[in-house]
Amino acid sequence: MMCFSDFPIPAHFPNFMHNSLIMDYFRMYADHFQLTKHIRFNTKVLQVKQRSDFSHSGQWDVETEDKDGKKDKHIFDAVLICIGHHCHPNMPLHDFPGINTFTGRYFHSRDYKTPEEWRNKKAIVVGIGNSGGDIAVELSRVTKQVYLSTRRGAWIKYRMSVRGFPLDMLTSRVQSSLLQLLPFGLQCSMAENQMNQRIDHSLYNLKPKHRFFNQHPTVNDELPNRILSGTVMVKPNIRRFQGSSVEFDDGSVVEDIDLVVFATGYKFSFPFLTSQVVSVSENKASLYKYVFPPELDRPTLAIIGLVQPLGSTIPVSEMQARWATRVFKGCVKLPSVSAMLKDIQYKKETMAKRYVTSQRHTIQVDYVAYMDEIAELVGVKPALSRLLLTDPRLGLNVMFGPTTPCQYRLRGPGKWAGARQAILTQWERVAKPMQTRICDEPKAQRSFKWPLILSVTALALAVYVKRKSFPSCIILIFIFNWTMY
Repeated sequence: MMCFSDFPIPAHFPNFMHNSLIMDYFRMYADHFQLTKHIRFNTKVLQVKQRSDFSHSGQWDVETEDKDGKKDKHIFDAVLICIGHHCHPNMPLHDFPGINTFTGRYFHSRDYKTPEEWRNKKAIVVGIGNSGGDIAVELSRVTKQVYLSTRRGAWIKYRMSVRGFPLDMLTSRVQSSLLQLLPFGLQCSMAENQMNQRIDHSLYNLKPKHRFFNQHPTVNDELPNRILSGTVMVKPNIRRFQGSSVEFDDGSVVEDIDLVVFATGYKFSFPFLTSQVVSVSENKASLYKYVFPPELDRPTLAIIGLVQPLGSTIPVSEMQARWATRVFKGCVKLPSVSAMLKDIQYKKETMAKRYVTSQRHTIQVDYVAYMDEIAELVGVKPALSRLLLTDPRLGLNVMFGPTTPCQYRLRGPGKWAGARQAILTQWERVAKPMQTRICDEPKAQRSFKWPLILSVTALALAVYVKRKSFPSCIILIFIFNWTMY
């Protein structure tokens, strides 16, 4: 699910890869497409600014510095900014009275590397996002005690789903479509019910006030087990520090704290750009579909990866880059400034309605919907109706199978001849790294017959319900649960 669309990750790699394997994959990709010769490594960008004739040429002056401190100036026809949004650690120390008296060590989660030096010590992790959850779990294996401090709580999502499959492999186009047909409150209730079947969030002191789809969920298979084992204790927000003691909002106090890890997110900015090109305030930037500054005279600058998808960032960034380069070449035109500003405002309002107010929720996108939105602009969105008629086997895999990036190489610019085979063999690649011993049991054959029948029934019922305004969604709920979990 996180591969580049025309270069599947090797089948023998585990489904959830160690960072060293991800780096190996990037190197394989660069070698396969002979990209390394075009890359200037160990180079810092000091400044990117429009040339004096930008309104005519669309060109940029770029100043760089190499590892030896030598500065250079270049002229580029177009610029892609791909630094993402994990740029500057957010350390809200002003929210923690007495932190200056703390006798232990504290740092941001970005600076956390290994748990070993904290063996038999006591630690607090502030924040229950993905980094906070992972660090708390890892520290809990060696420390005397870990306290996980959270203001809001979180819904904990398992990356392992039914029968041990990776959860995102069960995210299909059908599931996404059915989800959109249901009222928001019902969507949340169904998801929350599924989460509580795994662990009762109230029992584990994790239940947040917000609904499931109001915030980016925390993905962590091990945290509930560590709480159950007592090695991680969930606590409310920190009220104050005093020496080595920490008081929480519920009045409880813990003594002799050695470490505090602030897993409190990041801020993004573009210090090498002038503010009139891209203005950032409170982690908000006005970009057309999160990529293009809408008011440039020439569309020759694009921001890549400045999104928080409910899915992998890599294929999203690749899709953005495919669109941006088509725009740079003049193959695709952007709409008018007023149309782009209208789209930006609509997305801001939609996000504000759905998510809790937070710097964390300014660049959220739903994976399938956003990928399809950009793919349509590029001309590579899968043509489902045509596929179902001309290549039913492939069409059913695209419709009911995981929305793997290879789907966006079936047609249009950059079409890849290997895309069909990659899609038809995607489940074999999921199974391959786990098949490390011979098993005599016959392998079950996947069939789309019943999913197709049930989904068509659900869609027909949805149309009927909408026409009659009758609140009956029993079959839809069943199908949604089947496709999502």
